[in-house]
Amino acid sequence: MSPLGSNEIRPMIDPDQKSTYRGRIAPTPTGFLHLGHARTFWVAWKRAADRRNAQLVYRIEDLDPQRCKTEFIGAATRDLEWLGLAWAEGPPARDPFGPYQQSERHQTGYYKQAWGRLLAEGKIYPCCRSRKDIARATLAPHEEDELVEPMFPVEWRPALGTGQEATEPGESNWRFRVPVGRRVTVEDINLGFRSFVAGEDFGDFLVWRRDGVPSYELAVVVDDIAMQITEVVRGEDLLLSTARQFLIYEALGAQPPAFFHCPLMRDETGKRLAKRHEALSLKTIRESEATADPYIQQFARDYETWISQKEP
Repeated sequence: MSPLGSNEIRPMIDPDQKSTYRGRIAPTPTGFLHLGHARTFWVAWKRAADRRNAQLVYRIEDLDPQRCKTEFIGAATRDLEWLGLAWAEGPPARDPFGPYQQSERHQTGYYKQAWGRLLAEGKIYPCCRSRKDIARATLAPHEEDELVEPMFPVEWRPALGTGQEATEPGESNWRFRVPVGRRVTVEDINLGFRSFVAGEDFGDFLVWRRDGVPSYELAVVVDDIAMQITEVVRGEDLLLSTARQFLIYEALGAQPPAFFHCPLMRDETGKRLAKRHEALSLKTIRESEATADPYIQQFARDYETWISQKEP
């Protein structure tokens, strides 16, 4: 029996693969890609390649002006082409669902429209608390999860209706008011059912930053809706983000796509590969080796292992 309750948000999983498939590859250019990224993006490409009339979108998620660099954008494209990946849509084209670079999409007002919708629905509120304030009020995250936003204390919430008079995000952080106690179940194609409880596993989360930039959670939902993405392939470290994003999909009146979360790739010490840990970059591998074939063969073996474990 499915653990999904009657009030749960259901992704658009299509087991018979009869509908049009639209997947996406969406690197964030804050550093050079590593082998973990490569495997996840290869799986995204593979799942599209195995379907008739499937479309794969290449999107650059470069909203953070302080950390995203042009050199990383170019390197990512060359890395993925070296792996033999190809896509039907992406920059520099602007049609049919472009622009395909988030910094450009931000200028068009895509994300602010969604901010306005959430505000009108009473789902968000302005917040003066910083990440450091929240970290001081809660247990510090483990090193492995240092990029995970600490739990926002529910007692810091303002009264309902706070901020409703706003017409612009202004210089405030804006948070999504989660329905405390609500169970959000992610029906993942690869990992099965994973449940999270709002207010216990995650608290009120950022949707807009005081520097005028939408959060990752809001931007990817808005873009996946606009680009009609039907399946998202990404690392299992983003499962909690998926639960948050389900609430945004619901608030915006949209059905979530299907999700396929890939196990994380780890180094010989067991630590997950990460840009901030200076993991061996694809750029370095690409510039020192003539072919990507050994890596592609390993990605294929890993993928077949995951799929075979799901078969009855």
